[in-house]
Amino acid sequence: MEASADLQVSDLASRDHACLTFGDEEELFDLTAAFARDGLASGLKVLWISESAGQMESDFAGRGLKVASAIASGQMAVVESEGPVLSSQAFAPGHTLNWLSGQIDACLTEGFAGLRVAVDMRWALRPVTGVEQLPDFEERLGPLLADNSATVLCQYDRESFDPVTLGSVVPLHTRSVAAATYHADAVLRICRQYAPPGIRISGEIDYRAEQSLALALAEALRLDHDITVNLAGLRFIDACCVRMIINAARGLSSSRAMTLRCSVSCADQFTLFGAKDLPGLSIATVHER
Repeated sequence: MEASADLQVSDLASRDHACLTFGDEEELFDLTAAFARDGLASGLKVLWISESAGQMESDFAGRGLKVASAIASGQMAVVESEGPVLSSQAFAPGHTLNWLSGQIDACLTEGFAGLRVAVDMRWALRPVTGVEQLPDFEERLGPLLADNSATVLCQYDRESFDPVTLGSVVPLHTRSVAAATYHADAVLRICRQYAPPGIRISGEIDYRAEQSLALALAEALRLDHDITVNLAGLRFIDACCVRMIINAARGLSSSRAMTLRCSVSCADQFTLFGAKDLPGLSIATVHER
């Protein structure tokens, strides 16, 4: 199940209680990085409740966020669910709401304009006592935010949470957020990437998705100055789609640039079609998947 998004992650504002549904780690980090980036730029304090703290700093840095300096200054922190959400591996809505209320008060005392909190909800997939109270927590969170300068982004893995759980919690949020998607089926997913801006393609793509790819590229070129085409999750791309991406790069003005993020074998395909001869196009290779 994928929530029907009513806005982009970059549109979130103070007092929003938003639900983000994501499909994989790449999508989670992309949208969280954009959420954090916009909060830091607005002078807000940013907290991410997640078990991915070890991976976060290097991944966010690769997306253009100055994470180390934000953490050192106290403007950003990543904390595990034990403490803020769980107490001795038990969940009680009142405990978490009290913690959040304290964090809102503390950030204002520290001189920040407000608070942004992202919560990776995968802790609820573990055998946690009290997890059946999750809908109660989501329902009570909205009124708390209505009177405070805070935004909360609850992040649900749509591949792991069952449809019944998602169906019960998604409507309890005031906003729904997901990556803008141009194509999604069992073989291929093309969606917008937010940090760094561009598009992300995973799976297998050929001429049959030409229209969706053209739409994604056109929107990225219209909305962003420099764009990244993230092909790290791609297993196959045909010549038609390679040429379309190269032609999009060829049409860039001299002040703009395109970066391809892809495997070595995928990079070789682009090289065969002259990618390295284009001054505005660069290729960053990643490990094969």
